[in-house]
Amino acid sequence: MTFSFITLFPALIEGYFQDSILKVAREKGLITTHTIQLREFALDSYKSVDAPQIGGGAGQVLLPNVLEKAIKHATSQHTQEAESKNPHIIFLTPCAKHFTQSDAVRLTTKEHIIFVCGRYEGIDERVIEAWADEVFCIGDFILTGGELAALCLCDSIARQIPQVLGNANSLQGESFEDSLLEAPVFARTNEKFEDFTPISEYSKGNHNKIALLKNHLALCKTRYFRPDLFERWKTTQRVRNEK
Repeated sequence: MTFSFITLFPALIEGYFQDSILKVAREKGLITTHTIQLREFALDSYKSVDAPQIGGGAGQVLLPNVLEKAIKHATSQHTQEAESKNPHIIFLTPCAKHFTQSDAVRLTTKEHIIFVCGRYEGIDERVIEAWADEVFCIGDFILTGGELAALCLCDSIARQIPQVLGNANSLQGESFEDSLLEAPVFARTNEKFEDFTPISEYSKGNHNKIALLKNHLALCKTRYFRPDLFERWKTTQRVRNEK
C-alpha cells in the first residue's frame, strides 16, 4: 500500500517512519511512502504557495492551482509505478467528519492514498471540491497544519494491513470494536506497584472466565468514559436482539 503526503514540511512526515513498527513495515515493502514538497509546484519565481483571503481576514490561504499541480504529480507518479485504480485523495480539514476505526479498516482496501496537508488559514475550498475523495478531521481542535492529522490516519490504516503488526491477534478486541473501549490491561511482572493489585482472575488461566470478565470491564469502562459509545452499543444490541 502506498501513502503520499503533499506538504510544505516533508521532514515532519519522514521522521515518523524512521522508527518502530512503520519503519519495519516500510523496510519489508508492506507500505511505501512518498513526501511531495508543495513549494516545488509554485507558479512564480518567488515559490509562492499562498495568498490573502478574498474578502479579508487574518491568515493566508493555500493556492488552488499550486495544490492541483502537486496532486496531479502524485497521481501520475503512482500511475507510472503500477497499473492500478486511481489514488484515493484525502484532505485534512476541521470541517470534516471525525475519522474512526471503521474508516481505518475500510481504507485498507485502497492501493494508494494521497493526504493533502493544509497550512496557514487553510486550503482554498475550490481545490477540495474538485479533488477530494474524502475529507476527515481527527478532533474538535485546531492544529498548525495537517501533517499530524495525516500521520494519525496513516498509522491507523497501516496497522490494519496484514503482517504490519508482529502479532495479528493485536487487532482483536481493540477499543472502538463493537462500540466498546478495550478492557483494562496489566503487565505481567512480579514487582508490586503502589497498593494496586491486578485482577486475580486474569492470572488463573480460565480463558472463558477471563473473556467474560474482560467484556464486563469493557462495558463498565465505556459507560464511564464514553457514555455516547455505550448508548451506541446498547442500540446495536437491541437491534440484534430484535432480529
